[in-house]
Amino acid sequence: MHPQPNDLPRPPQGEPGAQRPRRRPRYSGKYPRRFDQKYKEHDPQLFPETARKVLESGKTLAGSHRPVMVEQILAILAPKPGEIAVDCTLGYGGHARALLPGLVPGGKYLGLDQDLIELPRTETRLRAEGFGPELLTVWRCNFAGLGAALARFGISAADIVLADLGVSSMQLDNPARGFSHKQAGPLDMRMNPSRGRPASAFLQAIGSVELAQVLEANADEPFARQLADALAGRLFETTRALATRILDVLSSVPRAEAELSLRRTFQALRIAVNDEFSALDALLRQLPACLKPGGRVAIVSFHSGEDRRVKKAFAAGLRGGLYSAVSTEVVRATPAEQYANPRSGSAKLRWAIRGGVGA
Repeated sequence: MHPQPNDLPRPPQGEPGAQRPRRRPRYSGKYPRRFDQKYKEHDPQLFPETARKVLESGKTLAGSHRPVMVEQILAILAPKPGEIAVDCTLGYGGHARALLPGLVPGGKYLGLDQDLIELPRTETRLRAEGFGPELLTVWRCNFAGLGAALARFGISAADIVLADLGVSSMQLDNPARGFSHKQAGPLDMRMNPSRGRPASAFLQAIGSVELAQVLEANADEPFARQLADALAGRLFETTRALATRILDVLSSVPRAEAELSLRRTFQALRIAVNDEFSALDALLRQLPACLKPGGRVAIVSFHSGEDRRVKKAFAAGLRGGLYSAVSTEVVRATPAEQYANPRSGSAKLRWAIRGGVGA
């Protein structure tokens, strides 16, 4: 007689009351869509095959960032042993990895960033790759405080200054940060979540006329007045709620055009919430005093308003003798890089060289 199912021996269950190890939650479907479900992309060393496929498809691994125009920046800044370099936007550390080896031996690299969530993670990664405190110093601050940061660490001026003004992929892709409309999350958008007001509070407090001005100045939004009347003074707690309202307001507009306005509105709000233009203006005013004679600066922007500010400041510095040379044309990512990393397509790079003795 064959044993019945209930008579078959069972595997040992451990001690009475012991709990089985919890299994990782499985996502539905072959390819996960939610940020928190992409555990293989969050750990590319453990899942290299998944990471390779994602990168080869032209996408960025969840929770990471791909630096833009690394080769062009290396050629412009040309780090040398013993020099002092300042990275105003350390981000994920991609540009730092490329520049740091050129400063050895004897050089110093000061990495600044205002993101209190991502900065410790980046420092941990860079330390694990062998960049010790004798070479790399990390400090949390907005780049508007560049001069104060240099003074804090006893640096009179730097040989190299780099600023990548773009929002990092790990910020955009994480719905908890509230930067993107693609996934539902709190409507926050703050680079430093410990300071200032989230975008939800900003919208609730602003008037229609002022909001229209924000949309026009920060994003050249053609439907600024129409959107401002519908959004100002209202509470939108999530990114999805705001996105739905924007598309509802523009329901008579062709879908592709409405989605462009959706992206522009989110961009304009992010710039306003973080006061990004004022911070950039402060950086540009300080730059000449923060560079040694012959020092090089490279700034990557992703917005026409940012690029105009950089272009005008460099041109004025050249006329005034503060800079001995500036870029006459904007530098862009190569077609190959734009294909491999679509987010590099809107990047604009400009550079300048400090004038003075030795320049």
